[in-house]
Amino acid sequence: MAKKVLYFQHAERIIDAGSEEKRMYIILEGAVEITLSDGENKIFVALLKKNDFFGELSLFNNSARTANATAKGDVKLTYIESYEQLKSFLMKNPAFAAKMVQDLTKRLTKTNELLMGKVSEVNRLKLTRQL
Repeated sequence: MAKKVLYFQHAERIIDAGSEEKRMYIILEGAVEITLSDGENKIFVALLKKNDFFGELSLFNNSARTANATAKGDVKLTYIESYEQLKSFLMKNPAFAAKMVQDLTKRLTKTNELLMGKVSEVNRLKLTRQL
């Protein structure tokens, strides 16, 4: 894979939620803030730094972006544009593959915790209405 490098300045948007662009990014320098928006509120998800990745879901499914990614300071990124490129990259970089599995597991665990919290909240509301 030829090295593809992109540069972003502070506060510059890298990914817009709803866009159809299909790339996974790896941070070479700087930091990237990941946020969600419900139209009114900006919800902080994560601050990613050097060697972290984002946008990987676009390589696995064919849906629009679900989050925003914004440069925090000057940022240098490389990117992978297809599932085939990702497979090849992971085969050649087993340490990164292990990091990716670990990071995705942490993200899934966090998502499960948030989901269970919301399920508990809904159940409490149902009980309150029944009383």
